Order: sequence, then C-alpha cells, then structure tokens
Amino acid sequence: MAAGLLADLTPLHHSRPYRRMWLGTFLSSIGSQLTTVAVGLQVFDLTGSTFKVGLVGLAALVPLIAFGLYGGSIVDAHDRRRVIITSSSGLFSVALCFALQAWAGLDNVWLLYALVAVQSGFWAVNSPARMAILPRLLPSGMLPAANALSSLANSVGMTVGPLLAGFWVHWFGFGGTYFSEVLLLGIALTTLIALPSMPPLGEVRRSGLASVLEGLNYLRTRPNVRMTFIVDLIAMIFAMPRVLFPALGAVVIGGGAQTAGILAAGIACGAVLAGVFSGPVSRIRRQGLAVLAAIIGWGSSIVLFGVVVGFASPPPDGGAHWLLWPAFGALVLAGMADSVSAVFRSTILQTATPDHMRGRLQGVFVVVVAGGPRLGDLVVGSTADLTTESVAAIAGGLACIVMVVLLGLSQPRFARYDARHPEP
Repeated sequence: MAAGLLADLTPLHHSRPYRRMWLGTFLSSIGSQLTTVAVGLQVFDLTGSTFKVGLVGLAALVPLIAFGLYGGSIVDAHDRRRVIITSSSGLFSVALCFALQAWAGLDNVWLLYALVAVQSGFWAVNSPARMAILPRLLPSGMLPAANALSSLANSVGMTVGPLLAGFWVHWFGFGGTYFSEVLLLGIALTTLIALPSMPPLGEVRRSGLASVLEGLNYLRTRPNVRMTFIVDLIAMIFAMPRVLFPALGAVVIGGGAQTAGILAAGIACGAVLAGVFSGPVSRIRRQGLAVLAAIIGWGSSIVLFGVVVGFASPPPDGGAHWLLWPAFGALVLAGMADSVSAVFRSTILQTATPDHMRGRLQGVFVVVVAGGPRLGDLVVGSTADLTTESVAAIAGGLACIVMVVLLGLSQPRFARYDARHPEP
C-alpha cells in the first residue's frame, strides 16, 4: 500500500527524451530559483524597501504576458524542439549578465529590473514549449504521473535553489550565486539534444497576433479550462507571500538572508512531499473538485503562516526567532496544496485541448502561473508596506478562501469535471 502512495516513475521509464528533459527541468529550476532569491535580496540590500522588491515582479510581468501569449503561438507554428533550445540559450545568456553586473559592482536596481524583464521574456517562450511537448512524448494515461514528476523536479529545485541562495549570497556574494545558474543552465542545455524533432501537427497557423487571438477566443468557449486559470490567479495574486521573506528575515523573525532562503524553500519542500507521495493522482477522477479543495488548503495555510509570524520578533543576538520553524511548517502545507492544484490544472489543460491549440493555451497557462505571483508580489508587498507582513499574509489567505468558495459554487460544472470524460 505504501508503494502505491509513492510517485509513479512509469513516464521516466517509458520515454528517454522525457527522462532527459525532466533532468534538464530539474537543473534549470535550481538555477532560476538561485537567481530569483538573489535578485530579491540584492534589491532589498540596495533599497531597504519591500515595495521595491515587489517591483521585481512588475518588471517581469509585461514581458511575461507579451511573450507568454506570443510564445504560445510560436510553439504551435514551429518545431517545438527548436523553440526549447533557442529560448534556453537565451536564458543562459541572461544568467551570465546577472553574474557580470554583480562582479562589476554596478549596484544599479534599474539594471536588475531590466535583466529580470529579459529573462522573463525568454522563460515565457520556453515554458509553454516544454509543457506542450509532453502529450507528444507520452500517452494520455501517463500525463497525471508525468505532471507530478515534472512538478517534483521543479519543487526540488525550488527547495534546493532558495536554500543555496540564502547561504551562498552570505558566503560567495551575489556574483558567485548568479554564476551558479550559468553552470546549471549550461548542463541543462545538453539534455535537450536528445529531444526528437516535433513539427506542428495538422493545420499550421502562422505565429502572430491573429494566432494569439484565435487561442484566446478558443479559451473563451472552454469554461473548465478557463476555470483552471481563474482560480490559480486568485490564489497567487492575493496569497503568495514570497515578497515578504526578505523583510521577515531582516526585521521580523531575524536571521537575514538565511531566514529568507529557508522561508522561500518552505513552499517548495511541501511541493516535494506532495510529489514524492503523488502515486494516487492517476486514480483521482474528479479533478476539478480536487483543484478547488487544494486552493482552499493553500489559502488556509497562508493564514496560518501570517498568524505565526505575527508573534515573532528578532532576537537580540542577531539570530532567528524560534517561530521561524512553525512558519516554515505552514509554508510546507501551502506548498503541498499548491502542488496538487498544479498537477490537476496541467492535466485538465493537456487532455481537454487539441494539439494544434496546446501551445497557445500553454502560453496562457504560463502567463497565469508566473504572472499571478508577480502581481501577488506587488499586491502583498504594498499591503505589507501599509500594514504589517503578518496582516498582509492573513488578509490575502482569507481573500483567497472566500473567492474560491464563491467561484466554485457559481461554477458547479467545474467541480463535476471527470477525467474519464474530459470536457473543456
């Protein structure tokens, strides 16, 4: 029985290209998280403002939306292998620029915003290509397990990356931390060589605005797929607490960069646990209901996190308050809930969307998944500046719960979604 709870490794055994791409995803995830945490810490170090850390999210948002939507049309119009390799090369180049600016001691927050924007643009093309390629590598029955494994790779990276960043910034400075991503992305690039050529199937629509609009019009007629985007936006915009971590480490819990890294790793640790014990995901049929329940669990965990940090204060010895660990535990619970939601949202999108539309809808998915937290950085960061970090987390978690419950009641078709009879 215990074996049935563990992650289903069948997709890794079934497809060598998927196995190599999974390894590359894992390495890329570590590298991107190293940079994400390091940028937040560097901006806070230069400005001392949580709001300006939140602006990092805004800097990434515009290219994320533009290139996420346009990138999806590129994926549907071109060989997906070529799209992945080209965009991965761009990410490698931006990582090198992050390291060079730190070593040069430029200390320019606007340059950091610009690099984040360019990085976001490349990532917005790369990610939908990776997701859209899965149904071409694996049979549909393996997609829940494959999505759980992909989530596990990302989650392990999101655990290791922030932990390394917190300590490596302290030990090696920002330049050494950024250069770690350069090395990891270089290795990840080599894993893409084994991917087979994947030209478009069926009618090919030239990439561009008309193709993007066609994808958005298609989404408008698919209520279940659309709901997967809406509920995730609610969770991320109102209840994503990551922008609070630098301030919590500096002035609330204490411990500085190490505390920020530990907290950033908490959500990812929960996602790792959910991935390790993801065996039952292939047996769950009411996937829409599972998404709603998971997001309510996310909001509840963020409320608990806010309550815990509300009682913390930095010790006089410069270390971290003992409440760091209960706060970490609350974030672990949040990460488990978010991982369950992500697996089923991805599966619903992949199975309820035809191949010729999959790239464009995966582009929308990327905009939602990555853009939601970026907007959340701004919303939660602004709330924290006006109130406190604790109030921002509690209010955001409660808002998430209430809105998702109301939305679920108003859209009962989504709660009845059955994987055996996927309806878009």
